[in-house]
Amino acid sequence: MELLPRGPAEFGSARYWERFFRQRGRRPFEWYGAFPELCPVLRKYIRPRDKVLVVGCGNSELSEQMYDTGMCEDIMNIDISEAVIHQMQERSASKRPKMSYVLMDVLQMDFPDAHFQVVLDKGTLDAILTDDEEATLSKVDRMFAEVSRVLQVGGRYLCVSLAQTHVLKKAVEYFSQEGWVVRVHEVAGSRDEQQFVLPVFVYVMTKFKKIPGSAQQILEICPEEQDKPMRMESAERLVEAVRDRQHYALLCSQLSKTPCGEQLSLDLCEKVSGRPRYTLHVVDSPSVKPSRDNRFAIFIIPQGRETEWLFGTEDGRRQLAASAGFGRLVTVALHREQRYEGMASIQAELSGKVMELAPPGLPARQQVPFLSVGGDIGVRTVRHCDSSPLSGEYVVEDVKGDDACYFRRLVFLSNRNVVQSEARLLAPAPPPGQKKRRKDKKKAGPAEPPTAIDKSYLCCEHHKAMVAGLCLLGSPDPVPGSPIAVLVVGLGGGSLPLFIHDYFSQAQVAVVEIDPCMLEVATCWFGFSQGERMQVHVADGLDYVAKLAAEAPAQYDAVMFDVDSKDLTVGMSCPPPAFVEKPFLQKVKTILKPEGVFVLNLVCRDARLKESVLTVLREVFPLLYARRTDGEVNEILFCQPSPEGRRDPTELGARARVLEGALQQPGRPWDSSYVLADMLQAVTII
Repeated sequence: MELLPRGPAEFGSARYWERFFRQRGRRPFEWYGAFPELCPVLRKYIRPRDKVLVVGCGNSELSEQMYDTGMCEDIMNIDISEAVIHQMQERSASKRPKMSYVLMDVLQMDFPDAHFQVVLDKGTLDAILTDDEEATLSKVDRMFAEVSRVLQVGGRYLCVSLAQTHVLKKAVEYFSQEGWVVRVHEVAGSRDEQQFVLPVFVYVMTKFKKIPGSAQQILEICPEEQDKPMRMESAERLVEAVRDRQHYALLCSQLSKTPCGEQLSLDLCEKVSGRPRYTLHVVDSPSVKPSRDNRFAIFIIPQGRETEWLFGTEDGRRQLAASAGFGRLVTVALHREQRYEGMASIQAELSGKVMELAPPGLPARQQVPFLSVGGDIGVRTVRHCDSSPLSGEYVVEDVKGDDACYFRRLVFLSNRNVVQSEARLLAPAPPPGQKKRRKDKKKAGPAEPPTAIDKSYLCCEHHKAMVAGLCLLGSPDPVPGSPIAVLVVGLGGGSLPLFIHDYFSQAQVAVVEIDPCMLEVATCWFGFSQGERMQVHVADGLDYVAKLAAEAPAQYDAVMFDVDSKDLTVGMSCPPPAFVEKPFLQKVKTILKPEGVFVLNLVCRDARLKESVLTVLREVFPLLYARRTDGEVNEILFCQPSPEGRRDPTELGARARVLEGALQQPGRPWDSSYVLADMLQAVTII
């Protein structure tokens, strides 16, 4: 039996609907949801004494149920199908004397002007507006004009719809330009998986007299979980908000049916401001054998640790899910702009929402565990936030890591999942002569986090590898007391140049930084300072190197590039593409001494782009070593101007051990986890 149209255009055909209802018979056809789901929204806008017009009524039971429940009785139903009007007249004539069914086209109605307080449309607009063709849009304009004509001022046009983008956009633009108030409700519990994956929406257009010259538009949305409407600044933003709800519904539908091969992510936002509050990643582990107790869990990432490899990368989250032993793990990252009371309040806030992401077959009342590291939500304190014309908005924040250590971080908000610079903080020593607190005294409150910078500790693995690259310098034995000249392009928080300055006592360090704001941040928040052996030049690194190549060649023992790209559309985030073009690299080679080394921090996710960069580097530098850093996407490249300095990993490891021993002077702090030999034994010659 043919009950579906051959094409979308047939939805607007009277002949199709006549055939449809004759073939379907007396079985009600509920177009987009039944009365129980729609009732809570309809009751807000339909009063018992209202005169209600239902356009395109079909054989839905909606009007009958509105009548029988006392919502209203003065209901006029119209449709273009003679068969369905006759059927519905027979069904309601004796039971509902105040309700009428009339054969009429919504595009040309016979009712007088301002005759109704409510016009109710359940799927009729969607059936007519099947495409963006001019003829179709003309029909919709005639429909809207007729709805507007028969409604009183203050009356409501209630349109039940799946809110396809072209349908919603047309309705919102038409009525908002007429000066009407437009509100869109998402209908709770309206996702009938057997009919529609998408949720059902009700557009509520309230008629007001159009004020000549007024451009003010009132546009609102009411998500299903809240009654209070949210004001939208434009029709485009309203359409976007509805699309977000639809995408979420599609995501939940997909996750409820099959395991997801790829990790899916979504943001949960504040209801009022719309700002992201939680970022969720859904990770399925096919290797985990499912049982009643290990099918689903939620993992709260401690504040400030969302950038760590285990939590901030796909491979890390996959390992986390497998080690946790759950078939589906949802990781939850907390946003720095938000406040959180604790694990219990987060659990209460998320419990209902995360259950929509549950795997297929999970019992409805299954208790889902909330996991974390150490059972708490971590500590994050924003110390400073500002904006730079070159780097955009940024924050300096202190976060609590493993083993109760605190770290200070610089994060550019344009790329908020990447830590730009990081330094460990030193726990303050007690003042001289201060007595220890007796154990039986009243327990002290939470200690204040430390604020002094530990300059002996390199937080970034790629910085450790870059420093280890100084073992490649041409002297027979690398000695930290030997005079060397080092140029560092890219300051950040200053950890890299500070370490070289402090541990290589005869090093002359020049730093080039294009953004003066970063020099201020490094000085004020990361313990950086200039002096006789440390000078910062605020300049474009490209211009500075070009000038040196022309005026002072063969000046530096080591040149280090640790500079990020502001263009996030390129598959290489470090360095900017101009820094690895052949003419510029030849200038870098010019300012190096013959036995010197050029150290490049390369972060490139585009395989083809990376290979082209390596090709250019090999053309300029005859000797090229590469070292991947564990847990990071960074790759450190050591480039030398002469092939005669070639050394195998074993020799490099031996040189690194000599240098490391020399760096560990009595009375000078040293990070015992920093083993230079490990940094260099993993290098490969490419």
